[in-house]
Amino acid sequence: MPKKTHFTANQKAQIVLEILREDKTIAQIASENSTHPNQLHRWKKQALENFSQLFEEDRKGEKAREAEHERQLNQLYAEIGRLSAQLSWLKKKSGLNPE
Repeated sequence: MPKKTHFTANQKAQIVLEILREDKTIAQIASENSTHPNQLHRWKKQALENFSQLFEEDRKGEKAREAEHERQLNQLYAEIGRLSAQLSWLKKKSGLNPE
């Protein structure tokens, strides 16, 4: 029994692009890539079904990155506040601050 060939997402995308160009038949592309034509049909169907999400996810990803950045920024400001308070307390207790 032959070993299964695992294709990376990039390889699958290249194969689907080749299918969409319609320069070769599915059978030719399947033969060149040592895979079954039904598998190529599934990849093509999956790509076409999820094509619109490429643009939606880009915006969602951008919003998620902005939210993550804002969360990190708030955490850093909170940490600065805690450290400033600790520094003031230490200065007061050590006598380094003449106030």
